[in-house]
Amino acid sequence: MAKEGATQDEEVVLGQEIDHVRVITLNQPRKLNVISSRVVYLLAEYLERWEKDENAQLVIIKGTGRAFSAGGDLKMFYDGKKSKDSCLEVVYRMYWLCYHIHTYKKVQVALVHGISMGGGASLMVPMKFSVVTEKTVFATPEASIGFHTDCSFSYVLSHLPGRLGEYLALTGARLNGKELVTAGLATHFVPSEKLPEVEKRLMSLKSGEEDAVRSAIDEFAVEVQLDEESILNKKALIDECFSKDTVADIIKSLESEASKEGNGWIGPVLKGLKRSSPTGLRMTLRSIREGRNQKLSECLRKEFRLTINTLRMVISEDVYESSYYRQGQFSQVGSADS
Repeated sequence: MAKEGATQDEEVVLGQEIDHVRVITLNQPRKLNVISSRVVYLLAEYLERWEKDENAQLVIIKGTGRAFSAGGDLKMFYDGKKSKDSCLEVVYRMYWLCYHIHTYKKVQVALVHGISMGGGASLMVPMKFSVVTEKTVFATPEASIGFHTDCSFSYVLSHLPGRLGEYLALTGARLNGKELVTAGLATHFVPSEKLPEVEKRLMSLKSGEEDAVRSAIDEFAVEVQLDEESILNKKALIDECFSKDTVADIIKSLESEASKEGNGWIGPVLKGLKRSSPTGLRMTLRSIREGRNQKLSECLRKEFRLTINTLRMVISEDVYESSYYRQGQFSQVGSADS
C-alpha cells in the first residue's frame, strides 16, 4: 500500500517513542478520526514495529478532537464500489490489525474521549486497559445500513452477558462511559478533566508491567453508578425480547411489550429496527449468534467474508443505497472498512 505524503501535523496517525512508552495519536479531528486505508497502514506499521522493540513496554492510543474514532471511512468504499477488488487490501489489513490488537504481546492502553464507533471501537475494547469518560459514546450501528457487526465485534458482543450483544448489534444503541465499564467493554471510568493526568502518570512509569499500569489508572478512576434510565437496567426485558429466533420474532416481542408501563424506551427501538436494512439485521443476528460458539480467529474469518461479499454486492446492495450515503454522512455511522 503506497504511502501518501503528509507533514507531521497533517499525518492521519502520529507515533511517538518516549523512553519505554509508545504513543499513537489518531489525528483527523475534523473527520472524527475515521479509519482510512492510510490509518490502517500506519497503525499496523507502528504496532508491529513496537511489538518487536525490546525498549517498548507500553503502548498508548488516543484520539484528537471530539472523537476517539468514528469508525470506517465509508466514502472510500462507496467511491470504489465499481472496482470489486479496490478495497480488498485495506479490508485484509484491517482484519489482520484486529487480530493483532486482540493478541498483542505488550500492554496497551486506550484513552477514549468522545465518539468510539464501529471499527473505531476495535481500537478500544480489546485493549488490556480502556479508559473512558463521561464524553465517551460507543455504538456498533452497521446493521442499519445493510452491513454487519464487524472488526471482531461478532466475537466481542456475542460474549456479553445475556442478549445485550444482540441488542447493541441490531439497534446500534449508544452506550456512555459508565455503561461501557458496567457492560465490560471498558476497564476504567475517569472524569474527562483528569484524562491528561492519567496520560502523564502513565508516561512517568518506570515499566510497562500490567500491575503498575493498572495501579496508575486506578489513582484517577472512579466507581460507576448507572443512571436510572440506563438501558442496562432493562436487562431482563432485553434478554427476553432479543433471545427470539428471528429478527421478525424480536420485533413482535418488542411490539407486545411496548405498550406496558415503563416501556416507553421500546418505541424508538422499534422505529429504528423497522427503518433499518432487513438484510443487515438478519446478517448481523446470525453472525452474533454464531459468534458464541466461535473462536476469535473464526469470527474474523467469517466477518472478512461477509465484508468482502457485501462490498462486492454479492449479498445485497443495501449498504450502497443507504440514506447515510445519499446524505453524505460517510464518516459518522460506524465501520465498513473492516
